[in-house]
Amino acid sequence: MPDTKDIDQLAINTIRLLAVDAVQKANSGHPGTPMGAAPSVYRLWTRYLRYDPINPEWMNRDRFVLSIGHASMLLYALIHLAGVKGSPAIYDDADRLAVTIDDIMQFRQAGSRCPGHPEYHLTSGVEATTGPLGQGLGNSVGMAIASKWLAATYNRPGFALFDHNIYVLCGDGDMMEGVASEAASLAAHLQLSNLCWIYDSNTVTIEGHTDITFSEDVVARFLAYGWNVTTVANANDLSLLDLAYDNFLRTNDRPTLIVVHSDIGYGAPNLQSSPKAHGEPLGETEVKLTKEFFGFPPDETFFIPPEVPKHFTVNIGARGTSARLAWDKLFTRYRSIYPDLAEQVEAIRAGTLPEGWDADLPSFSHDAKGTATRESSGKVLNVVAERVPWLLGGAADLSPSTKTNLTFEGAGNFSADGVSGNYSGRNLHFGIREHAMVAVSNGMALSGLRSYGSGFLVFSDYARGAIRLSALMKLATIHIWTHDSISVGEDGPTHQPVEQLLALRAIPGMVVIRPADANEVTEAWRVAMNLKHRPVTMICSRQPLPTVDRSKLASAALLAKGAYVLADPEHRRPAVILIGTGSEVSLCMAAHEKLITEGIATRVVSMPSWELFDDQDTVYRNSVLPPSITARVTVEAASPIGWDRYAGERGIVLGMHSFGMSAPIAATAERFGFTVEKVVAAARRVISST
Repeated sequence: MPDTKDIDQLAINTIRLLAVDAVQKANSGHPGTPMGAAPSVYRLWTRYLRYDPINPEWMNRDRFVLSIGHASMLLYALIHLAGVKGSPAIYDDADRLAVTIDDIMQFRQAGSRCPGHPEYHLTSGVEATTGPLGQGLGNSVGMAIASKWLAATYNRPGFALFDHNIYVLCGDGDMMEGVASEAASLAAHLQLSNLCWIYDSNTVTIEGHTDITFSEDVVARFLAYGWNVTTVANANDLSLLDLAYDNFLRTNDRPTLIVVHSDIGYGAPNLQSSPKAHGEPLGETEVKLTKEFFGFPPDETFFIPPEVPKHFTVNIGARGTSARLAWDKLFTRYRSIYPDLAEQVEAIRAGTLPEGWDADLPSFSHDAKGTATRESSGKVLNVVAERVPWLLGGAADLSPSTKTNLTFEGAGNFSADGVSGNYSGRNLHFGIREHAMVAVSNGMALSGLRSYGSGFLVFSDYARGAIRLSALMKLATIHIWTHDSISVGEDGPTHQPVEQLLALRAIPGMVVIRPADANEVTEAWRVAMNLKHRPVTMICSRQPLPTVDRSKLASAALLAKGAYVLADPEHRRPAVILIGTGSEVSLCMAAHEKLITEGIATRVVSMPSWELFDDQDTVYRNSVLPPSITARVTVEAASPIGWDRYAGERGIVLGMHSFGMSAPIAATAERFGFTVEKVVAAARRVISST
């Protein structure tokens, strides 16, 4: 039996062996990192992390993010031993632990709360979905920004509502990912002193020891960024870990990196420090030998000494619950003195919007010349942001082009206190860091804020990993991408998106909206803000688009249905349907006018969002695209892939089949066939063939 006198060591070894047993039973997973990193996170959770297991969604809790998501059993063991309660919203109102021993025994199996990598919205205690390395680090910077912003915005003398810290466990793979470098650079620039990255340096990745790929001086790198850096030479030395964590808590002008040197697979007699301990079960014989090394029963699986949960209850549970109850009392007093601010805090916690937030959204008059949808989006964004004080974001060094700067009085710039702004500012300058921008925006959304990031559509490729995770986590992050087609013109094919729209539409759960005019932009923002569990990608034009005369044509409010009949022939059944998005809707309207003069009854459908349209019932979809009308032409200056489902078997799809070219807009439109004449010719052709 294990020695129960040293409760710290007993608890650490329990964490290790729960991971070992779970991976062995699943015959799949990563046991080595939990075995090596267990002391680092054990000490953090039991002595430093301010967290109430009874209320894991407490707003001012410290956050712990497992950026090395492959070490998920490390987190599941902590959640189980700490007695974290399952959130009613996640567990269908069931009164149960977030992670039971049965869940652990079903690690990586269908239906378990312990999937292969931690998943937000599936398991209480999981602060972010991680697994793609580096993403958790980017998320943590967003969480740290949110904590600083909440404190600067809502704290008042004697009322420190928000002062929580963000801790992350990361590894060698995280350090190699580009998004981690972007995030680290930004965090240092913003002096995010509430951020602590714990770098478990075990010098092993899948292919072998890291000396085959990774020889940089990480300490020097982070010192150059401007981080506070401390090193723990031996992960098993709890006193050194204490010194490192205390050093973080004393540092008030920069983020902290704690480099912890550990042995992967610690305690496995034949696999310790071996790459073989990284990503596969130890094997039954090695498991028994490891348990003997730690003094645990070699033939007993999922063994938890009764002293260990009790120890967690005292050392994180009681401390965390006491802190949360004190916060509840503080907030009650705060509400009595600052009721308006308290109402905002409660809305952030509940994920709701202020009453009447959309009452004054702009309406744009008919204008044949029109305005670029990036311009109208900027106007609508500013109105929305004034009504929703916790909406904040920025651009990857492109706000003058994406028109996402908040310009109303008091908006300000988010930065460390200084001449350029302070932590209450709502304009974030992400720099030329698209990937970090979106990962940070996701972290802000995970903290309850409504966040947005923006850039040129072609550069969404740089951020795709984080964009995908916003959908996987069901976050209401708003992605704004402008300069949306070959109409970028002279900048040429490096800046002219072709396949990006398709790539974004391919992400499950993502709502992509490409508005056709300024009033569709207004409705796009209305849709985006009302969505709680789906991210929105808003695609905006660089060039002016005509503002449709809504007194004669359909209401832009129909954008919420994804597609709608914008124009129809009078008293006649349409012979052909022209379907467009964004800038190509005005092209369809011009073709419609020409076809009408030729006596060809034509319907124009604006389809700003495939996803919203697909969400409608069959009756509505068939009313817009009647199955009996098979003569259809779709027009979009992007990849044609996917449009056949709306064009139908007999329809014609006009799209881009190559990269663009550097030329004025009119020349690119002519070269690639986005002209009235080409659309009209396609309409005639499809009519004659159906």
